[in-house]
Amino acid sequence: MLSHQQLISQIKQKKSFLCVGLDTDINKIPAFLRDHEDPIFEFNKRIIDATADLCVAYKPNSAFYEAYGIKGLQSLINTCNYLPKDTLNIIDAKRGDIGNTSDKYARTFFDKASSGMDFDAITVTPYMGNDSVTPYLAYEGKWVIILALTSSVGSKDFQYLDTNDGHLYEAVIKKANTWAGADRLMFVVGATKSTEFTNIRQYAPDNFLLVPGVGAQGGSLEEVCKYGMNKDCGLLVNASRSIIYASNGEDFAEAARAEALKLQQQMAEELEKAGVI
Repeated sequence: MLSHQQLISQIKQKKSFLCVGLDTDINKIPAFLRDHEDPIFEFNKRIIDATADLCVAYKPNSAFYEAYGIKGLQSLINTCNYLPKDTLNIIDAKRGDIGNTSDKYARTFFDKASSGMDFDAITVTPYMGNDSVTPYLAYEGKWVIILALTSSVGSKDFQYLDTNDGHLYEAVIKKANTWAGADRLMFVVGATKSTEFTNIRQYAPDNFLLVPGVGAQGGSLEEVCKYGMNKDCGLLVNASRSIIYASNGEDFAEAARAEALKLQQQMAEELEKAGVI
C-alpha cells in the first residue's frame, strides 16, 4: 500500500497522476479473450501490463465484477492480487452503511486473510455519518475516498442543497476532515465540476482528490489542473473507457497504452507547469 508521501513520490517519478479504471464489461472485451478460463482477469492483466509504468493508481469498479456472482468475484480477487505494489489500488465500491455493516465491507476489501483481497483504498458514501466511515479507518494505512461532488446529472438533487454549513458537499468535506487527516482521506470530485475545485481547496487544501470524468465523459484535464492542483499535485485523474476500450481487437493492450501515454504526457506538462516536478 502507498502512504501519502509514497504516492507523491510515485507521481514525481512517473510524471503522472493517472488512475486507470478497470470497469471491465465482458460484453465489450475482445472476443478472442473469452476462450480463457477467466476472460475478465486476462483482459485486466494485459491492460495492467501495458500501462503500469504510466499510471500511479488502478480502480476496479466492484459492480462490474459482482454482477457475475462467484466467477466475477474471483476475477476481482485475481485482479486485486495482480495489481502492482507501487500503485495505489482502489476498489470503487461506494459502500455506505451503519458501523457493524461497514466493518464487514472493510473486511471484504481490506482483509486478505478473510476475503482474498487487500486493496489500498475504497470509495465510500458518507451520508450515514461518522459510523459509516470510521470502520474503514480502523485498518492502518488504508485510505477512505469519500464522495463529495460528483459529475452525475443527479448531483444537483442533493449535493448542492444549502445547509447551515454551506452546500451539502461542502459540509461533507469539512466534517469528514475532522475524522482523519489528508494522509488517510481523499474526496471524489467530478472533472466536469472543474470550476468548483478552487472552492473545494479551501476546505481540503492537502487532500488528494480522485477525479473521474476526464476522457469519455468530456472533462478537461487542463481545467482540473488549473483549479484543483496543489503544491504536491493532489490529484488522481481517472480514465476508464477511453483507455481500456481504445480497441476491441487483438491490439487492445497496445491501444490502451497509447491512450494512457497521451494522458501521461499531458500530465507531465501540467506537473512541470505547476512546479511539482
